[in-house]
Amino acid sequence: MRVSSQEKQIKVTDKRMFTPEGELREEYRLRAEKSTGEAAIPAPEAAPPPEAAPSPAPAPPRRGEEPAAPPLELPGTEPGLGPSFYDLVSMMAEPIPLYLGDMELPDGQMVENLEMARLHIDLLDVLRQKTAGNLTVQEAAFLEDLLYRARVRYVQKTR
Repeated sequence: MRVSSQEKQIKVTDKRMFTPEGELREEYRLRAEKSTGEAAIPAPEAAPPPEAAPSPAPAPPRRGEEPAAPPLELPGTEPGLGPSFYDLVSMMAEPIPLYLGDMELPDGQMVENLEMARLHIDLLDVLRQKTAGNLTVQEAAFLEDLLYRARVRYVQKTR
């Protein structure tokens, strides 16, 4: 294989719409005039303070994707105070004491199914693995503690 003695030159073109000073670049002014038939688009003014800025609109769906559903709001709760990560973990862990035989059913019967208890513990571990690095310290500690206690109780029951 032979390498040419000529060096290739790389041309770098700034494709940003605005200059560092916040002015609309000339090529974008011309495009705006051609497409709308109006005068040039003025440079954006200073952004309003963060507390006055409206929340950003959700990104439009990509081709082939379904549009994002609005967040779930439960009846009787204030907007934005829906289910949390703690609720999800608690709901997934709820059957573990039942299947370990530590709780009675409402009719007074005891149910012990160690295979099902193990399944729910393993599901919580899958949740822990898949959310690693995306939880707050408190959420991670909550999940780790719950898993530890469930595993210890499972080992006690299987011995």
